[in-house]
Amino acid sequence: MVKLWGFDNVPAERLQQLADNYNIARNLRDMFPHPYVITDAEEFIQCAIDGSIPHVFGIFNEDEFIGVGGITVKTDIHRNSAEIGYWLGEPYWGKGYATAAVKLLTDYAFNIGLVRVFAGVFAHNKASQRVLEKAGYTLEAVLRSAITKYGEVFDEHLYAIVKR
Repeated sequence: MVKLWGFDNVPAERLQQLADNYNIARNLRDMFPHPYVITDAEEFIQCAIDGSIPHVFGIFNEDEFIGVGGITVKTDIHRNSAEIGYWLGEPYWGKGYATAAVKLLTDYAFNIGLVRVFAGVFAHNKASQRVLEKAGYTLEAVLRSAITKYGEVFDEHLYAIVKR
């Protein structure tokens, strides 16, 4: 059973082991480092615990840490919206854990009063697109040539879900 928990019991070595993966980094923003070294893990865990990165959770299958998910609450006229982000360690791909985590993160967002949750996905990341669709998200737009990663330009698929 997938759960969202804090980072109090996540060893930095475990986070670093899962996160240091090109196949993960290639689908995330540049702020996610690659290679992902132990100091990156230690700093991230500290920021998650002290609240300087709000609304971020460890994703667990039973008691095993398998990834990270969170929401970024927007401000000003977009204050009722949040962007969702998530990644799982590669050994946990294709097992339904990401879909379960996205559903939990979406419920969390709606429970704190938000109305809309969205995600931008690299055009080549078909697995993440399927995760969002299975979690009830709808493709709203394809933003042409909107992402540059590792010197390549990609389309971004914008998915969203609205609280009913």
